[in-house]
Amino acid sequence: MIDKIIQIFKVKEIRNKIFFILALLVVFRLIANIPIPGVDQAQLKNFFEGNQLFGLINLFSGGGLSSISIVMLGVGPYITSSIIMQLLTMIFPRLEQIYKEEGEAGRQKFNQWTRYATVPLAAMQTFGMVSLLRSQGILGQLSSFDMATILTVAVAGTIFLMWLGELITEKKIGNGISMIIFAGIVAGLPASLSQIIATWDPTKAVTYIFLLALVVLAIGAIVTVTEGQRNIPVSYAKRIRGNKMYGGSSTHLPLRVNQAGVIPIIFAMSIMLFPGMIANFLASASNPTVASIAVWIGNVFQNQWFYGILYFILVVAFTYFYTAVVFDPNKISQSLQKQGGYIPGIRPGGTTTEYLYRIINRITLSGALFLGAIAVLPFIVQGAFNIQAISIGGTGLLIVVSVVIETIKQIEGQLVMRDYEGF
Repeated sequence: MIDKIIQIFKVKEIRNKIFFILALLVVFRLIANIPIPGVDQAQLKNFFEGNQLFGLINLFSGGGLSSISIVMLGVGPYITSSIIMQLLTMIFPRLEQIYKEEGEAGRQKFNQWTRYATVPLAAMQTFGMVSLLRSQGILGQLSSFDMATILTVAVAGTIFLMWLGELITEKKIGNGISMIIFAGIVAGLPASLSQIIATWDPTKAVTYIFLLALVVLAIGAIVTVTEGQRNIPVSYAKRIRGNKMYGGSSTHLPLRVNQAGVIPIIFAMSIMLFPGMIANFLASASNPTVASIAVWIGNVFQNQWFYGILYFILVVAFTYFYTAVVFDPNKISQSLQKQGGYIPGIRPGGTTTEYLYRIINRITLSGALFLGAIAVLPFIVQGAFNIQAISIGGTGLLIVVSVVIETIKQIEGQLVMRDYEGF
């Protein structure tokens, strides 16, 4: 590992890319600590400590929401826009054709539409969030000009972070949006550790040791599942063209245990946000019936058991959904058949499609249950030990480990490419 680190910093191009990305992340953390005026910080802290739902929103905003900074929404609207566009590909075949069959030009067009959709989503989410914070007494009375200013600044902040994310992605050392979320999560660790040290209770030493062991086991499980795959053997028939023979080789088709990554958790969280946000917004409505229903819904979503169970079910369901979006057994079967490939013991065509469907459904079940367990891990820890889990949580841990693994793979890929060039 030390030799690889030395090798990374010996290659000037990779070294410059890493320093460039670190500089962009520093810029992100600086602007994430510039608050908008008129915020009651004490009330804001109490609000986030007592609300698990908005703690998750803050996680995906990169920590900007907890300080109501000028990037208070983080990359959340862009992620929501991406989810909506992915869902639309299931409804409109033409959109799916543009994304999957028109090559790089089609993907660029698709990404451009995603960026356009981010702007109105950011404006709506900012308005809803500001209205909610006003109703909680965190923000004072705002004039129309103040509201327009906050909307403009927050939308511009989201677009700026989206641009930073794309600059990072262009360097081909990790996904930019994921790295921004990663930076926001890691930035909260020093405060969490200092809080644990400041409130250290010797009588709970065994509990802390057990929690540390649980974190280590969770990291090991995340790495195992993230890297885990089932290899389906594929053979290619021999073909003779002229005086040359092609094919006759054997390879494998890798099916990952977790095809969907962290996307199902983001999907589930996005769905879970709306009822709670709308309920909090309508709780102070002038109509008593609407207000009472909103309060009831808000209380239901504050119930840890209800929230945890529904969150788990949604994560499992969205894991299957997103796997169906990114993995099409029918297209893989057709591609194998065109290239003269086949799975030993399985007939090409429809039989191969059914076989791949059966295998991917079994694999996805274990991946979906694992993602669901990681998502509700903070609720389990909090319920079992009657203590607040550290801010990183199960979802944050999954994101951090996944981003680190992906970044290391991309750096190693660039090192291997340079080894081949040198050879």
